[in-house]
Amino acid sequence: MVKEECKALLDALNKVTACYRHMVLTIGGTSDSQNLREELKKTRQKAQELAVANRNKLTTVLKDKTVSKEDKAEFERLWVIFSTCLEILEIDMRRALELGHEFPLNVPKKHLIQTGMSGGTSGVAARAMSVQNMKYEAEHNIDVVDLKDLENEINQVGEMMYEMEMKVSVPQWTVEAKQDPGAELKSTISMGASSIGMISVEENKSFCDISKVLAGIIFSAVLIIAIVLAVCVVKLS
Repeated sequence: MVKEECKALLDALNKVTACYRHMVLTIGGTSDSQNLREELKKTRQKAQELAVANRNKLTTVLKDKTVSKEDKAEFERLWVIFSTCLEILEIDMRRALELGHEFPLNVPKKHLIQTGMSGGTSGVAARAMSVQNMKYEAEHNIDVVDLKDLENEINQVGEMMYEMEMKVSVPQWTVEAKQDPGAELKSTISMGASSIGMISVEENKSFCDISKVLAGIIFSAVLIIAIVLAVCVVKLS
């Protein structure tokens, strides 16, 4: 039961973190707006709430001496995934801070970067927040005011990561993966290779068929010419 709860929390954190990264990449682009800045704030705060819940759950379980060796190995694997996800969140928060300073919304002299991305991000934010529609209620200067909050939250995430290392020692190199590196990609590659192989076989078959037709035409032409020459020789003789 606890294992399933930890996995569900981790899946939710992964989803929100991925949505946050997607939105961070649109700062300073054609999709940037006051709504985006509010979406970024709500999404990262949601990610931090999930991170705290993940930390509390996993810390309690990993400190429990009654947990079996097999279950402990699984919880350690989840801990490593959680730690990596938290590191990614911190990196993206720092990126959002830098881009926020570079591209304030209310400074007309600042030229927005052209990323090639277009359209709004409300759908991504709603998915991260697990709501049907986003509600916007931030002040018009959120792009400036929120930067200080973001800086403080980055420090909080850093402190959380440090405390995690102090409370639970799970070296990443001691955790065994359930599958080989890139295993999830091999099936896709093999399927692609098999499809390419099928295409090449079909191409070879079609090429052979064309070659046979050409050979038959050439042979027939040569035979007709030979017959015509033979008739001419007979008539001349």
